[in-house]
Amino acid sequence: MDQILGQILREAVWERLDMLSELAECADTASLASAAQSELPRLAEGWRSILRTHEPDERGDCPTCSTRWHRSKAPCTVWQAAHEHLVAGGLAPEQTRRRPATASGTGRHALHASAPHTTGAGAH
Repeated sequence: MDQILGQILREAVWERLDMLSELAECADTASLASAAQSELPRLAEGWRSILRTHEPDERGDCPTCSTRWHRSKAPCTVWQAAHEHLVAGGLAPEQTRRRPATASGTGRHALHASAPHTTGAGAH
């Protein structure tokens, strides 16, 4: 049952991100301004919330990514992704929307590129 709920939650998040990306690509100026006013603070707070859980501890390890047997030194992959997308993103080449690979991979929060995410018949 937890897997089903987890899948529903993940799909809802992917759909929301897809909707925001489509809005950014296709909306008129007034719609973009309205969306930016409501969505940017939410996205910024979401990133802050995620990053707070990945703040290094007194040993310089990420407490969220580390396990009992493997310590993950800061900056962990979450902080690296945050820097890539929030700071260096203006310098990086444009990327298409991508969905992380399924449960395989290394690390608890490993970032993997796979096929672009679609949510239905009209999605792209």
